[in-house]
This record gives sequence, structure tokens and C-alpha cells, in this order.
Amino acid sequence: MPETITERCEARGLRMTGQRRTIAEVLEAADDHPDVEELHARAAARDARISIATVYRTVKLFEEAGILDKLEFGNGRARYEDAEREHHDHLIDMQSGEVIEFVDPEIEALQEKIAEQLGYRLVGHRLELYGVPRRKG
Repeated sequence: MPETITERCEARGLRMTGQRRTIAEVLEAADDHPDVEELHARAAARDARISIATVYRTVKLFEEAGILDKLEFGNGRARYEDAEREHHDHLIDMQSGEVIEFVDPEIEALQEKIAEQLGYRLVGHRLELYGVPRRKG
């Protein structure tokens, strides 16, 4: 399997214009879950000719090709991450909007156990937790 977003786009036969390559590179460099506006700002810093409409079309194309995962955390802003990242779950800070990634072996085992008890073999899941920071003191 090709490793970068750009390589996966090419392997799937997507036409990679210079602007699409820039957007793919911005996504590859992201260590967060950017929305379209954030992606546009980062891509436009590299190439001022990239319009927000181009970013919208490109993320839709990448999502339809299975290259990006669209994440909707209930705030009306879709966020994106590489579909080929290692499995993880999310905790969303409802005050700041920060998205924290985590993996917990106990949660993973419990989900497998629940699926088995219900007569299923688990083939995938997505877990999102929503919270507010506890007061210190």
C-alpha cells in the first residue's frame, strides 16, 4: 500500500494537479484534524492561488476515494484525517474544540466482547467521547 496521501491518490488513478498535491502535502503534514477553512489557510500559505472551493472539491474527492476520513464532532465543522492512520478513538473537548486521540486496550477488548455476545464479529468501529475539563482543586 502506498504510504503518503499523494501516492495513494496516484495509485487510485486520481489526477494530481499542483494544487491537489499541495493540499495532499498539507494533509500529510497535519498532526491535528483540520477543517476545510484550516486546510485552505495552510494550503494558501504555500500557494496563494488555491481557492477555498478547490479545497472543498479536493477533500470531497479524497474522501470519496477512501483516502480521507470525514469526522463530524457535532459542532457543524467537518474535520478530516488520513484514512490510513493507525486505529484510534477521539475525545473532544466541548469547550475548546480540541480533539485528543487515544487508544485503550480495555475499550478495544470490551467492544470485541460486546460484538461477540451479540453474535457478531467486529470489523470496525468509531468511538467519540465528548467532555469538558474538570475543575482543578
